[in-house]
Amino acid sequence: MKRLTAVALMSVVLLPGVAFASSSSDAALGLGAFAVFNQILGGVGIFGAARPVVVAPAPVVVAPPPVYVAPPAPVYYAPPPPVYVAPPAPVYYAPAPTVYVAPRPVFVTPRPVVYRSVPAHRHGHWGHGPHH
Repeated sequence: MKRLTAVALMSVVLLPGVAFASSSSDAALGLGAFAVFNQILGGVGIFGAARPVVVAPAPVVVAPPPVYVAPPAPVYYAPPPPVYVAPPAPVYYAPAPTVYVAPRPVFVTPRPVVYRSVPAHRHGHWGHGPHH
């Protein structure tokens, strides 16, 4: 059937003297005929035979329930706590025990006192004046 239609159309298109038009009209009619010819040979459009379309039924797919994953715990970045270093404990030294030193005993020996008997009159021997 396709071949018969194609031969009939070609004979009508190619008959000389059927179309009396200018050159631009001839070009438009030729392009239109060429487009119809391509549709006939390609099997599309109103001239093409309808082909049955067989579509396999899609398998029934049951989606699994969504997986719920708990989000991770938030991470908070805080500065570390300050480090307190206690000063060292004061060192107390007990005062040295008071040492009392008893002084050495002082012995004072009195000088001997010598008494000479002085003569009452000294004028005689040695001259004049006091002599010791």
